[in-house]
Amino acid sequence: MGERTIWESAGRRRFLLTRWPWRATAYVLSTPVVALLSLVALPFALVGGPAVARPVALLERRRLRLVDAARAGRPASWWDVGYLCAVAFLALPSLVLALALTLVLALISGPFFVAPDRALALGFGEARTVSEALPYALAGLALFPLLLYLFALVAGVHATIARALLYPSGSGLRTELVRVSQSRERLVTAFDAERRRIERDLHDGAQQRVVSLILRLGVAKLELPPDSPGTESVADAHSQAKQLLVELREFIHGIHPQALSDLGLPAALRELADRSPIPVTVHCVVPQRPPGTVEGAAYFVVAEALSNAAKHSGATTIQVAASLRRNVLTVEVTDDGHGGADASHGSGLTGLADRCAALGGTLSLSSPSGGPTTVRAEFPC
Repeated sequence: MGERTIWESAGRRRFLLTRWPWRATAYVLSTPVVALLSLVALPFALVGGPAVARPVALLERRRLRLVDAARAGRPASWWDVGYLCAVAFLALPSLVLALALTLVLALISGPFFVAPDRALALGFGEARTVSEALPYALAGLALFPLLLYLFALVAGVHATIARALLYPSGSGLRTELVRVSQSRERLVTAFDAERRRIERDLHDGAQQRVVSLILRLGVAKLELPPDSPGTESVADAHSQAKQLLVELREFIHGIHPQALSDLGLPAALRELADRSPIPVTVHCVVPQRPPGTVEGAAYFVVAEALSNAAKHSGATTIQVAASLRRNVLTVEVTDDGHGGADASHGSGLTGLADRCAALGGTLSLSSPSGGPTTVRAEFPC
C-alpha cells in the first residue's frame, strides 16, 4: 500500500478492505492503557523532568507507527511531558468507542447466544429466539463499518496530536537532513576507498610494468652497437618510458598520496610543501589522526590551494596551518600574493567545497584585491 497515515487511507474507497481499520482499532483500544501509564508517570515527570517521561514517549512513538508510518527521532523534552497530560484526555473517546464496539459485537453475536428459557439483553431490547435477535444482528452489521470509520477518525485526531507533541515542527526535517548527510558521507567514503584501490592497482601493476620496460629498454640500448639503425629508436623509447614513469607517479600521487596513508596529514602536508615552487611554512597541531575521509579531503584542499597560489597568486611565501581542536579539523592556507581570487572562475575550489559539504564541513575563501589570500576548511570529526 502507498498510504503512510490513517488520514491517507481513510479517503480511499477500499479503506474497509485494507489493514488500516484494524490498525486504527488497535491504536484506539490501547490508548487507555497508555493513559493509565501516563497518569502514573506524570507526577514523577513534573518533578524529575522530561527524562522521566521518555519511556512512555518512546512507547507512544512506537505505537504511533500503527496509524502513521512516517518516522522521526528527537531527544527527550518537555513536549513529552505535555503529551502525558494530553493522552489522559485522549483516552476518553477511546473508552466510548470501546463500549460502542462491545455493544455492536453483542448485537452481531446475539443470534448465537439466545435461548427460550432466558432473555438476552441487546442494548435497546431483549431477545429469546433467533428471529427476535436477527434484526439486532443486522443492525450491528450495518453499524460495524460506520464504527470502523469512527475508529479511524479518532485514531487520526489522536495521531495528529501525538505527532505535534512527540515530533515538534522541524524534527522530521532535521532527521531527514541527518539521513541525507549520512548517505552523502557513505558515498564519499566509498569514493575514497575506490580511489585507494585504483592507486594500489596502478602502483603495484602498471608502475612496476613501466619500470620493467625501462630496464629492458636500457639493457637493449647498451647491447645495440652505436651505429645500429635501431639504436636511436630504442634510446628514444627509453627516454619516453622514463618520462611516462614520472607522469604515472605524479598521477598516482594525485589519486592518494602514500605519505597520507602511511604517516598521516602532517607528514603529507610537509611533503606538499617540499614539492611547492613557492617557499611554504607548515604548522600542524594534530594530536590524533582524524577519519580517513576527512584527512583526505583536508589534504586535497591544501594541495589545490598551493597549486592555485603557484599558478595565479604571484606569492613569495605561503603559510599552511592544520589543527584538531574539539573534534574539528581546521586547515588554512594563506599566501602573500596579489589576491583577487574567485572560486567561481574555475579555481577548482568549488568541487572541494562540495566534498567538504558532503562531510558536514565548510570551505571559505578570503582574497581581497592586493592580498592576502586565505583558504580555510573545517571538518567535524
